[in-house]
Amino acid sequence: MRVLCRAIGVSPSGYYAWRGRSESSRALRDRQLTARIVAIHLRSRRTYGAPRIHAELHDLGISSSRKRVARLMRSAGVRGLHRPRRRRPRPDPRAGIVPDLVERRFRPADPDRIWAADITDVPTAQGSLHLAVVMDLYSRMIVGWAMASHLRADLVIDALEMATARRRPGPGLVHHSDRGPQYTSMVFGQALGRAGILPSVGRVGSPADNAVVESFFDTMKLETLTDRSYPSLEAAKARLFEWIEVFYNRQRRHTTLGGSPLQFERRGSVKV
Repeated sequence: MRVLCRAIGVSPSGYYAWRGRSESSRALRDRQLTARIVAIHLRSRRTYGAPRIHAELHDLGISSSRKRVARLMRSAGVRGLHRPRRRRPRPDPRAGIVPDLVERRFRPADPDRIWAADITDVPTAQGSLHLAVVMDLYSRMIVGWAMASHLRADLVIDALEMATARRRPGPGLVHHSDRGPQYTSMVFGQALGRAGILPSVGRVGSPADNAVVESFFDTMKLETLTDRSYPSLEAAKARLFEWIEVFYNRQRRHTTLGGSPLQFERRGSVKV
C-alpha cells in the first residue's frame, strides 16, 4: 500500500483517513435520487429522458433540478430515446382540394371536437405493415386505429369506424389529415358524411399542418423500432397494439398534458 501511495503522491495516513471517512450527505442524496431515476426510467421502458423523469420526480414530491437529474443520469449511464431528424415529405400533385378547417389550432377546448389522422409504415421480414390512426387532439389519445398489409381506403375507414364506435361523437366534429389519396378518396368522404363528420386536410407538402400525429409516429417508431426488428406482420401488430393501447394511451407521460392521455381525460371528467 505504501508503494501505491508513493505512486499517486499521497501519504498512507491520508489514504486511510479517506477510506474510513463516511459518505457525505450530498453523495448519499445523489445515490438515493439515482435509484429513483433508474426505477422511473425502467418503468418508462427505458424511453424517458431528463425532462420526463424530472416531471415524474416532481409528481412524487421529490424536489430536484432538471440539471441535477441530467447529471445523475449521465453518471449512471441512463439515457432516454431521442427522435432522429425527419425529412420533409414531397407534395402529392394529385391531391384534391379540401379545406383546412384546423389551420394548426391543435388544442381544442373539449374532447371530440377535432380528430387528426395519418398513416405510417412499419417494416417487417414479411413486408411493410401499414398503420392508420385517429387521434383526439384534446387529449392526444389514439381513439381509433387499423393495421393492414395494404394501403387501400379501407384502412383509414376501419380506423375511423373504430373511433366513432368508441367515442360516439356529437355533431360538429372535424376530421383532419394530410392530402393522401386514402383521405381524399370518394369512399372515405362518404364514410365521414355517414358519421356526420366534417373533413379537413392540410396544405400540400406541409407536414406541420398535421404535426401532432407526425410527432406521435416519430415517438412510436423511436420506442418500438429502435434496436428491434419484426419477423412477421403479426409480431408487429401485437407489439403496436400493446404500445398504443396499454402504454401510450394509459401510462406514457405526455409533456403537453402532464400525464397520459387517459389521465388527462379523467382529470377533465371525460367518460371513456
